[in-house]
Amino acid sequence: MKPVRILCLAGGAVIAAACSETSSPSNLFDLTSTSAFSSVPAGFSQLSSSFDSTGGPGDGPFRPEFEGRGHRHGPDGGPGFGLGFMGGGLGGLFFGGEFFHFRGDGNCAFASSTGLVTCTANTRDGLTVTRVSSYKNAAGQAQEKVDSTTNTIATTTTVKGTATRRDSSTSDIDEKSTQTVTGLAKGSTQRTINGASAGSETTNGKSADGAFTSKRVAGDTITNLVIPNPSSSTTPPYPTAGTVIRSISVTVTLAGQAATTHARREVVTYDGSATARVVITQDGTTQNCTLPLPRGRLTCQ
Repeated sequence: MKPVRILCLAGGAVIAAACSETSSPSNLFDLTSTSAFSSVPAGFSQLSSSFDSTGGPGDGPFRPEFEGRGHRHGPDGGPGFGLGFMGGGLGGLFFGGEFFHFRGDGNCAFASSTGLVTCTANTRDGLTVTRVSSYKNAAGQAQEKVDSTTNTIATTTTVKGTATRRDSSTSDIDEKSTQTVTGLAKGSTQRTINGASAGSETTNGKSADGAFTSKRVAGDTITNLVIPNPSSSTTPPYPTAGTVIRSISVTVTLAGQAATTHARREVVTYDGSATARVVITQDGTTQNCTLPLPRGRLTCQ
């Protein structure tokens, strides 16, 4: 029997390379990492995270794309394995963009007994978003609303439900984030952000190559991220300290084929200079990169 090449990712974000040969093929297709990593799971834009869902193909349910039979490509040395940052990009305040956007949408209620504000909203794509927030002034006193004396905002957000595409593919969503921002009061010289997000999207649907099931898991951890307060300077503020760790993993099973799994991790470190260090590991291969601040282009070795 003539050997059949099995495709696997080999360092290119949209690129696959032959990794083994066998006379008993288990999978004639492999997931492209453009479809695996370029967007976040549905509903993730409602969370507090470092992912910029507006920068990718959308915040909708997943639709995988595959490298098919006989297609072979070489590795790409482009930024971030040819992709740049995954999940639509690095969100605004991590990259000299919008500093801080308070979200209090939906039906909100303040409980004086706990000092918490709970907001619930239903999105148009079948998901329910719940935000539970705590607002405190510099003295640590709970507040019903955000005002100029608010110094700390701590928010827990959950997103749950089933999102449906126009092609009838369905995705079960279960996501959560926590974020605490301090130094918001007037006169503060810097903000400090800590938080984490995690969520899964389990999809049953159809692609151009047939029916599929998939599970994407995404998340990040933000640790002691320090950003100077906005000023009259024309230079946007950007982080001067802290780390951001981001990850996405994807497992897809195409009808009649074996499951294919890919994973990517990005670690961004801010050290007070005008350049952030970025380490990207994709399917076991690592690239060391730099990101000029506030709004430069990712460059990788």
